[in-house]
Amino acid sequence: MKLLLALPILAALHGTAVAADTLYSGGPIVTLDDRQPQAEAVVVRDGDIAFVGSRNAARAFSPHARQVDLHGHTLVPGFIDGHGHVSGVGLQALSANLLPAPDGEGNSIPALQRIMRSYRAADTVPGGRPILIGFGYDDSQLAEKRHPTRTELDAIATDIPVILMHQSGHLGAYNSKALEQAGITADTPDPAGGVIRREPGSRVPDGVLEESAHSLALARLMPTLNLEQAMAMFEAGQALYMKYGYTTAQDGKTDAGTLAMLPLAGKAGRLKIDVVAYPDIHVALDSPAMRGPYYGPDYIDHFRIGGVKISLDGSPQGKTAWLSQPYYKVPAGEKADYAGYPAYTDAQANELIGKAWDHGWQVLAHANGDAAIDQFIHAVAAAEAAHPGRRLMPVLIHGQTLRRDQVGELRRLGIFPSLFPMHTYYWGDWHRDSVLGPERAENISPTRWVLDAGMVFTSHHDAPVVFPDAMRVLDATVNRTTRSGRVLGPEQRVTPEQALKSITLWAARQYAEQDRKGSIETGKRADLVVLSDNPLTIAPARLHTIKVLQTIKDGNLVYNAASATASSGASCADNPECSRRLADTGFGHHH
Repeated sequence: MKLLLALPILAALHGTAVAADTLYSGGPIVTLDDRQPQAEAVVVRDGDIAFVGSRNAARAFSPHARQVDLHGHTLVPGFIDGHGHVSGVGLQALSANLLPAPDGEGNSIPALQRIMRSYRAADTVPGGRPILIGFGYDDSQLAEKRHPTRTELDAIATDIPVILMHQSGHLGAYNSKALEQAGITADTPDPAGGVIRREPGSRVPDGVLEESAHSLALARLMPTLNLEQAMAMFEAGQALYMKYGYTTAQDGKTDAGTLAMLPLAGKAGRLKIDVVAYPDIHVALDSPAMRGPYYGPDYIDHFRIGGVKISLDGSPQGKTAWLSQPYYKVPAGEKADYAGYPAYTDAQANELIGKAWDHGWQVLAHANGDAAIDQFIHAVAAAEAAHPGRRLMPVLIHGQTLRRDQVGELRRLGIFPSLFPMHTYYWGDWHRDSVLGPERAENISPTRWVLDAGMVFTSHHDAPVVFPDAMRVLDATVNRTTRSGRVLGPEQRVTPEQALKSITLWAARQYAEQDRKGSIETGKRADLVVLSDNPLTIAPARLHTIKVLQTIKDGNLVYNAASATASSGASCADNPECSRRLADTGFGHHH
């Protein structure tokens, strides 16, 4: 594979350094502009797309442009993150990798123990590591088909807290020291919207915490980062996004500290791509940032606040999502009618979403279970009724078990669906065999139902739940093939072009940025990606093999596979500068 070389941004004309036009040609150009779907050449000027058309016309338009030969590779619009947590990807990059194959080696509890012991042994943090964190174990992929227990984590270490975060982010396993420091004992009641799992026949915590119990414990135990450390951690996540071709990233459910850090990172020139934050609604209600210059449609130093995020339920693969019918196989210790649980009562959800409407904020609602989706639909209907004429394009995030009858309600209320077809690959077999059963599993993330209703959708990765791998997103959205090779819901499949639009043009529409992003059109931002193959002509089963060769943001090269170093890789631990800044938190490797 011939890789493109990085090109200088400035050229000297008439003795003065000025920004030169850049002309891309020599490979397929997929514009996703229905009026001009294909082009031979694109000219970029001052960060914008200045011309799209034939090669001869492009040369006439800009005779002195720098020429970039695509060498047969494919140019597409920059990818736009329909839903993810870019700051959380930084945390993932600083934790032990517990992901199962193909993204890691965490396929059994002894493997998790080995990975954690090796992770601790490889580090020499001055004064000793205060906490040991691993990210990404998945009980559905462990040989034991269950969560690790407190005693199994005590076998890793008893002198410091050990936390293993579930791949969904909605649960975690804690050792005895971690439970002790979090103040969780046999006498601790379950918090609202969460569960402290207990040992059979007793009140003694078994180490697994669900939902709010997990998030509250994590907040008590996480090391505090100073501003420089927080920026370094964020950059580790941003680097991974750029590696996978994303030019716009979402930070969903932004916490107060990150919300304060991101504008400062922008001012310091640390944001290389656009970042849209959706703070947790409780953070937003108390934050002056929602009344400041960053809340609105325009980016300042690559940052803006787009609205707010609320989580109405949990994880289907973790069996905490709120369903209208029981789980196919209920978790151990639960009654036969167990169907998950909500994060809020209906009255609380109506009140919070109503407050968002009062402020005019776009709401992103995490709702996986169909009961949670019903709750969101009813809350939006109530908010719209109370604010006639105020249409804020709320977004349904995940919508895993969206029923066909609910699709029409989304359209009626103007709710935009951001779906999660990647589940068909990562958890499709688990959904079919354990979570939902064969019938309901066929229609998870029902993209075809949405299109048939005359709507569009976005397809997201929810990083750090999975890597922000745009080609895996495309592959799953088109093919819906599970880990075992079975197709889950063939009637829900969409075309490669529709899947590509779901991470470009339609994603721009979700953010009301379609006038400046999402397609290769004159006047839009020069957010571009060079791919090794054309996703519209490659065999659909090979979509996941396509590589990102270059990522271009506002005409500037921000990732180049030919010159990529450890600093643009997945892990801050592999980047000495990032590690140096984070060493005294107990996260970073200290060399």
